Amino acid sequence: MDFAHSPRAEEMIQRARAFIEREIRPVEEKYHHELQSLDDSWVVLPVVEELKEKARAEGLWNLFLPDEDLGGGLSVTEYAPIAELTGASLLAPEVFNCNAPDTGNMEVLYHYGSDEQKQQWLMPLLDGKIRSAFCMTEPGVASSDATNMAATASVEGDEVVLNGRKWWSTGIGHPNCEVLIFMGLTDPNAHRHAQHSMVLVPKNTPGVTVERMLPAMGRLDEPYGHGEVSFDNVRLPKSAIIAGPGRGFEIAQGRLGPGRIHHCMRLIGLAEMALKLACERGLSREAFGKPIINLGGNRERIADARIAIEQARLLVLKAAWLIDQRGVMAAMSEISQIKVICPNMALDVIDMAMQIHGGGGLSDDFPLAAAWTGARALRLADGPDEVHRGLIARFELMKYKT
Repeated sequence: MDFAHSPRAEEMIQRARAFIEREIRPVEEKYHHELQSLDDSWVVLPVVEELKEKARAEGLWNLFLPDEDLGGGLSVTEYAPIAELTGASLLAPEVFNCNAPDTGNMEVLYHYGSDEQKQQWLMPLLDGKIRSAFCMTEPGVASSDATNMAATASVEGDEVVLNGRKWWSTGIGHPNCEVLIFMGLTDPNAHRHAQHSMVLVPKNTPGVTVERMLPAMGRLDEPYGHGEVSFDNVRLPKSAIIAGPGRGFEIAQGRLGPGRIHHCMRLIGLAEMALKLACERGLSREAFGKPIINLGGNRERIADARIAIEQARLLVLKAAWLIDQRGVMAAMSEISQIKVICPNMALDVIDMAMQIHGGGGLSDDFPLAAAWTGARALRLADGPDEVHRGLIARFELMKYKT
């Protein structure tokens, strides 16, 4: 395995880093304070659109998509360091049009969408004109087992009819969210991995209702948010089904492989940000006559954080390399491994940084509390630790079966 950056990737990494430092960092704190001061914070502030236009003009746009005409033309391994850079900023992913769940939804449409679906939804998403949401998890069943899904996508003649309730539908609160990808049960008698379908649903379709926005650890994550959405006899043409009935699980596997690389590298960027803040705080504050960094084993904690970040990054890069070389199915164990390691590593590093910041670490004066909440949520998103550990163990034990 060679993780050295190609010349194209190295150039893109340096350009992305420079843009973040020059354009995003100076305005990010002001942006968050302004957004939170509004009576209605479910809005897009002008500075975001201004930054998006600048990023697009500099070619820092859709970098996750391995298509030189529509995106960055980078492999999963080449894009991974850029995902890490954006992970240290709450603004950068959207500014580069590389924000979840839109990246995953665009990949679904790019790989599985019909020409009509691409024209109607993929192109506006790639242009950054609209945003999307992903509706899979349900409140009434244990969604860690997706075969429990109770929501239905029933084919009736030339139509597909959706019924059910979804929650933690990320991105549903964004004012520019116009399309949802809904996953539901189509044929309960088919093979367990051929029973479900993914359907494109315009947000304004009759029967689609955003029941409430869900706070995660008290945070609503405006203007994106996570919502509970009901689908009451929602009727759409059969052509709204992505790739055809029964292919929902196949699409989900293709979507979640690269998506987990993106999540994990962003988490590594988040951990790097927390470690940087911890070092700066520890060196600049004194207690009991000495810098905080020299108290209570803090130097060892800094060292342990560096070791943990480096270990996690190497494993993510290995998983990305395997996807590029052999495909998602050949990297299933490694993908699950990073999905366990990275959120837990980031939580440990962020918690250490919060401790060094004292009371300030719990406040919104620093980005640590928001970072901790995001990392904690990602221990559940795309599958909880327990599911991934079970998969890792299954792959490991298969080596010894005769």
